[in-house]
Amino acid sequence: MIKVHGIKNCDTVRKALKFFKENSIDYDFFDFKKEEVTTQMVEYWVENSSLDKLFNNRGATYRNLKLKDLNLDDEGKIEWLKKESMLFKRPIIEYNNKVIVGFNEQEYKDTFL
Repeated sequence: MIKVHGIKNCDTVRKALKFFKENSIDYDFFDFKKEEVTTQMVEYWVENSSLDKLFNNRGATYRNLKLKDLNLDDEGKIEWLKKESMLFKRPIIEYNNKVIVGFNEQEYKDTFL
């Protein structure tokens, strides 16, 4: 089963969900605003993707928390991801022991069709 993690009002998440719906692909959706991101989830995503892909250093949450001023190393970024799920780039897709971050239509076609 495909697991989609994100927030429903995110444009990129909407594109991913639209892709799955248009291609009649079943998925489970996990809303960052309603469900807690566990330490195990963060560790799994980092191990199966990359921290650079996962950590959103361009979003409003990053700016509002003034994280740029902290010059975070990888460990610091991981600690913040454990505390603040809005720092993740979205969506995060779990499928067949893979983690896909963001929406790339060609990658989705290659992976899911």
